[in-house]
Amino acid sequence: MAVIYMKHPVHGAKVATLEMEAVYDEKNGWVRYNPDTPSDDEDVAGENTLRLKRKRKIEIVTEGV
Repeated sequence: MAVIYMKHPVHGAKVATLEMEAVYDEKNGWVRYNPDTPSDDEDVAGENTLRLKRKRKIEIVTEGV
């Protein structure tokens, strides 16, 4: 089984398992790459920009009740 590494500027990275799949993906903007060779491009997946949701602390005020 072939392992073909593909990357896309919007969708990130994926692995194609068939040559036919890789050819189809290349028609849709995917590019083959070798993960063993270093590149000057920034990381394909990019940085996680989602903010971490934090639970709000609720203070209970018992004075004046």
